Amino acid sequence: MIREDAGGELFHGEPALEMGGRRVILLGASNVVRGLSTIVETAELVWGQPVDVLAACGHGRSYGRTSCVFGRSLPSILECGLWDELSRRRPLPTAALITDVGNDILYGAGTGQIVAWVAECLTRLRGVCDQLVVTELPLARVASVTPQQYRWIRMLLFPGSRVTFDEAIARAHELNAHVAELASRHRAVLRVPRLDWYGWDPIHIRRACWSDAWYEILSAWSDRAAPQRARGSWRRWLQLRRQRPLVRRMFGFEQRRAQPVCALRSGSAISLF
Repeated sequence: MIREDAGGELFHGEPALEMGGRRVILLGASNVVRGLSTIVETAELVWGQPVDVLAACGHGRSYGRTSCVFGRSLPSILECGLWDELSRRRPLPTAALITDVGNDILYGAGTGQIVAWVAECLTRLRGVCDQLVVTELPLARVASVTPQQYRWIRMLLFPGSRVTFDEAIARAHELNAHVAELASRHRAVLRVPRLDWYGWDPIHIRRACWSDAWYEILSAWSDRAAPQRARGSWRRWLQLRRQRPLVRRMFGFEQRRAQPVCALRSGSAISLF
């Protein structure tokens, strides 16, 4: 077992899941993986600690199809191992987040197909969750995206995409309307991303806004106000970014990692799928 000093946050080895008194399920893509350290800290402040975290996330993650970004392939959120693992673990009070639902537009999936994937996730979560939050697409920021910016984003993150700028914008508005309807139908709290959370990059929340943004999003999990915002930890952020999910493929070679992958000093266990 490797331990960090008092300034660190993580233990490595076999986390004791019995320490977790509550559970957090995180479904998303790059915003979740980028801000995971802040999200977990915010979850502990809002939902209570320690927490048993099950996260299906990753750059370019799709809700319904295998995704490949820079040589790394991940199964879809619907087909990943999170759901089987969830069924094996003991019941706990559970809060969940569904976010980053716009990626599949760039993969060329139709609005109806994306809605069906998200609806299936909501159906599965509704049976086990006490609190459920869904975020809309960042339409306020998307409104100012130029065709040139769109082409750069598509070329960098979705090089195989042939979805045009006009098609992407139209589908984003159509999908967002359905996301709002799904949240209402499944009694989930709907959060609308603020324009000032974003900078030049129209799809990723700015690092400077992580604490406030994730608090605003996740505060719906509890009726009580948290005593403070997440303070952040570079050491914890780096350690969590280095962890590997249950299964992935790197340049065609499959890699597996037992879960939970690590535990925080607070007792919270982290599992990635």
